[in-house]
Amino acid sequence: MASVNIAGAASPTAGGNQIRKVAGIWSLLFASLTAIIGSGWLFAPLTAAKTAGPASILSWAIGGLAILLLAFVNAELTSTFPGMGAVITFPKLSHGHLAASVMSWVVFLGYVSVAPAEVLAVVTYANNYLPGMVDAKTSLLTGTGLAISVALLGVFILINAWGVRALLRLGNTLMVWKLVVPLLAIAALMVASFHSGNFTAQGFAPFGVQGTISAIATSGIVFSYLGFRQAIELSGEAANPQRDVPIAIIGSVVISGIVFILLEVALIGAVNPADIAQGWDKLHFTGASGPFAGLATLLGLGWLALLLYIDAVISPAGTGLVYGGTTARVIYATGKDGLSSSAFARLNRFGAPSTGLWITWIVGILFFLPFPSWQKIVTFIASATVLGYGIAPVALMTLRRSLPLDRFPRAYTLKGASLWAPLAFIVSNLIIFWSGAGTDNVLFGGLAVIFVLYVAYQWVQHKGVGHLHWKGAWWLFPYFLAMWLVTYLGPVNPVGGTGLLSFNQGMVVVVLISLAILALAVASGLPEPEEAREMIAMGGRTET
Repeated sequence: MASVNIAGAASPTAGGNQIRKVAGIWSLLFASLTAIIGSGWLFAPLTAAKTAGPASILSWAIGGLAILLLAFVNAELTSTFPGMGAVITFPKLSHGHLAASVMSWVVFLGYVSVAPAEVLAVVTYANNYLPGMVDAKTSLLTGTGLAISVALLGVFILINAWGVRALLRLGNTLMVWKLVVPLLAIAALMVASFHSGNFTAQGFAPFGVQGTISAIATSGIVFSYLGFRQAIELSGEAANPQRDVPIAIIGSVVISGIVFILLEVALIGAVNPADIAQGWDKLHFTGASGPFAGLATLLGLGWLALLLYIDAVISPAGTGLVYGGTTARVIYATGKDGLSSSAFARLNRFGAPSTGLWITWIVGILFFLPFPSWQKIVTFIASATVLGYGIAPVALMTLRRSLPLDRFPRAYTLKGASLWAPLAFIVSNLIIFWSGAGTDNVLFGGLAVIFVLYVAYQWVQHKGVGHLHWKGAWWLFPYFLAMWLVTYLGPVNPVGGTGLLSFNQGMVVVVLISLAILALAVASGLPEPEEAREMIAMGGRTET
């Protein structure tokens, strides 16, 4: 197939349509920010405060640094190997088709569940003035709510079907609103009510280091930051990916991190001291299901409450819209790279991945059944997504070994990669551990089922499985097994394990697992992969 150069010329795809190189630096930055500032800021600050107390401020900072590590690693890979659904390309280039197939399932599970989560946020907040969509006692969707959720998810898909230009234009417009409203909430709450004593009344870290750390994965903090990846998935449609994508990735994490920390400070300061007299974990007030709007109402800021209820529809909708499109691009990448049917790589006349959009809608609907509330889905999303993006440090170090910089210089080089990549891999695995045994049972159990079905399909199609790239993928099995086992044996609280390992012991084991698996993975990489070498020689141009 013909190639696409980074100057902006589009080349024909298998279906005769073209990927359009129309995304500039501001569009990429706004796409990531639009995805980051979604439903997370509306729910997570209260959940984090109840889990960690005022130390939740540190939880946001640590979570931001953890995601920034992954962002730095992804910046080099994406600028060197840009493409639609680029995150699937990385393991294919470094470890072959089987490893990429397995990781594509992980990434897909993490992506396809986000748009439904944002739909649930919209419906939950809207239920305050349009009752009947969410059951008041269980907080779960009613039949009416389910029907509306399915239709709203369909609207996201329809807009994405009009192509990346329409997506980015709408995203840029929404970004202005989505950034202004939380900043207004921060300023208004701090001026109207700020009790500095709240930060020390119960102790700054009433639940200790364990509470501060566990809040990162379980309260929606990691979920909130994950939108940085949108610039990665749109890199194939960027006019200048080598310059713009790293700036957009890193810039979105830094800007959103500042906003999230200020929101947490504002919420902690605005709470009535009487409401935390029994401890932060008992915090509850009228309107707590929409904490910022509830606080605004209690403080007599009716105008702010109204604005926040409106934003509670617009912000999640904007994020769901972006994720609907990027999930389809991940599906497109599996078809383009030969990891699934070539039918997945079809584009419509607007250059949007049509088959991927249909799959995103259908599978997204299925997520409403086991996870019919926002709180039930975000921890799963965080664990699955971090597992998928945790492959980036592995791919970076493997490609540095097989294609050394002195012979194959990159457009953008991460300085100190031998330190940052292992740290990023360790951090991603710690987040998986902090997500808890219940979440990891579903994640790794689901992957095991998919793998068995995949191998059975390959056996039937090819009368054997010898053609699969086992050498490049075998390390995934001890990796997944070890991560599941350490979580299963972890502490009862907060991990939900059997209690054989304490929280600190579990984290030490995760660090050791990460270092061992990284060494195995790098040693198992493809020797001087031809496709990666050609892409570097072409200056980052991708095959479409």
